[in-house]
Amino acid sequence: MKVLQEIHLEEFQKLDLRVAEVLEAGRLEGTRALLRLKISLGDEERTLVAGLAPHYDAQDLIGKRIVVLANLKSANIRGVKSQGMLLAAEGSTGTVSLLTIDRDIPPGSRVR
Repeated sequence: MKVLQEIHLEEFQKLDLRVAEVLEAGRLEGTRALLRLKISLGDEERTLVAGLAPHYDAQDLIGKRIVVLANLKSANIRGVKSQGMLLAAEGSTGTVSLLTIDRDIPPGSRVR
């Protein structure tokens, strides 16, 4: 697999990657692939919209600690304000896997 264009450390440091806990999850009405997630970043709660419905049952996401890009500019997706982006990996077979935390790290913790 070819690596995309390299960036400088200063560019990477602009990304605010945080641990988040999924508090609520459900299908975004009128869509096949989109889920609406309510997440906690420790001191605040946000809404994210993600195309995970073909890969995850919404109820299975509740309680998971995931990694999100917290300083992504908000976007209006199907009438819902999405306030960040979760990180997931896609394998060559189309399998999708959320980036999750394997230890008890509190929501809001920075990913470095």
